[in-house]
Amino acid sequence: MSQQDIRSAERPEPDQVLVDIAEYVCNMKIDSDLAFETAHYCLMDTLACGFQALDYPACTKLLGPVVPGATLPGGARVPGTSYELEPVMAAFNIGAMIRWLDFNDTWLAAEWGHPSDNLGGILATADYLSRIARAEGKTPLNMTDVLTAMIKAHEIQGVLALENSFNRVGLDHVLLVRVATTAVVTRMLGGDREQVINAVSHAWIDGCSLRTYRHAPNTGSRKSWAAGDATSRGVRLALIAMTGEMGYPSALTAKTWGYYDVLFKGNEFSFTQGYGSYVMENILFKISYPAEFHAQTAVEAAMTLHPQVKGRLGEIERVVIETQEPGVRIIDKTGPLDNPADRDHCIQYMAAVPMIFGRLTAADYEDDVASDPRIDELRNKMEVTENERYTKDYFDADKRYIGNSIQVFFNDGSSTDKVAVDYPIGHRRRRDEGIPVLKKKFETSVSAKLKTGQWQALDDACADREKLKEMPVDDFMALLVV
Repeated sequence: MSQQDIRSAERPEPDQVLVDIAEYVCNMKIDSDLAFETAHYCLMDTLACGFQALDYPACTKLLGPVVPGATLPGGARVPGTSYELEPVMAAFNIGAMIRWLDFNDTWLAAEWGHPSDNLGGILATADYLSRIARAEGKTPLNMTDVLTAMIKAHEIQGVLALENSFNRVGLDHVLLVRVATTAVVTRMLGGDREQVINAVSHAWIDGCSLRTYRHAPNTGSRKSWAAGDATSRGVRLALIAMTGEMGYPSALTAKTWGYYDVLFKGNEFSFTQGYGSYVMENILFKISYPAEFHAQTAVEAAMTLHPQVKGRLGEIERVVIETQEPGVRIIDKTGPLDNPADRDHCIQYMAAVPMIFGRLTAADYEDDVASDPRIDELRNKMEVTENERYTKDYFDADKRYIGNSIQVFFNDGSSTDKVAVDYPIGHRRRRDEGIPVLKKKFETSVSAKLKTGQWQALDDACADREKLKEMPVDDFMALLVV
């Protein structure tokens, strides 16, 4: 590009990435029954995660209005609470609840993330719009609108993640939550193609959070509310765009000042496929264990080994864990672990607890459990290495495996068998096995926090896919609040 071109003030056509997202959100009809079925279960699973988080004061202290008293009667409701808020803050509340325990769905590729984080913005906006419509005598949105928005948000976040690694340049994956929420919420608000392009351009211009809060020595609880922050920002940007606020067509490609040059080392995004419903159809559920997903199969392996090692903990010489390259890079962690956010991103901790206790729950990351000296003693005997086959299968688009293996060696020269698990119970290839466990997770997480009749009505609605799809959003939300 010539110097004259660089200095030109002529406004360019929108970047193709912005156009493709807007075309998809505005014009693509989702006709995959598998995608809607999976979205149905994803909704249940995601709500279960949010309700579980209500047991933790570290989460609930962040819920409610941004300042005391700033509620909005008739606004968006927050499941499991009595809060009624404007939709931006409601999105933060719901998003923080969903992500707090690291127990919601996961997408693993060149970048990883948790596409159900977008439900914070989607559900808050849908309830807000539906309650306004109801008050004005108009037809509220129904749950098909929510499920469609979920499928599209999953797809935007997941397809952007397939070939583009933000973590390798030190940036956090919640950026993709902000982009996806901005796109689908702008459309939910009635935005057209141009308004979606404008809104999404703002999402990219916002830049990225650093991953500082996810890694030693700074790991902390921000990683549990960062997605809530991102999805709420998406709602805010959508509302701003709907005022007619201008966008920035070369937000990505502008020389010197665009996203690529400033934050992506001058590289453009790479895509191997367009947008459809692939991501929702292949999403990974965290059904059994609240653990960083690269360690899910390690936890399964550790649970298998528990009966063999629980009585011989003092005889263990070493424990060998083989994992994928991302697992080595993200969750191989030695030394003191400062807080629950530190522990649920340490593969050694996540393997030690089930080997010792035969369980792994969110409570096991708290200080009272972590103070058991046997956990750190066992962690100190662990060796974590990359298994190249696990890495290869992890990036294989037809597999998306997340393999781990564990073998325990004792002082007397004996050892356990190597226990290997290629993909966890939440993987698409184990759906028949996993869905009953997901339903049980939903019941145990939600039922005790609602009145009996309220829970029964919610359970009945979720048991009938067609009934749920036609249900008005505000009626559905009324079943979730206390």
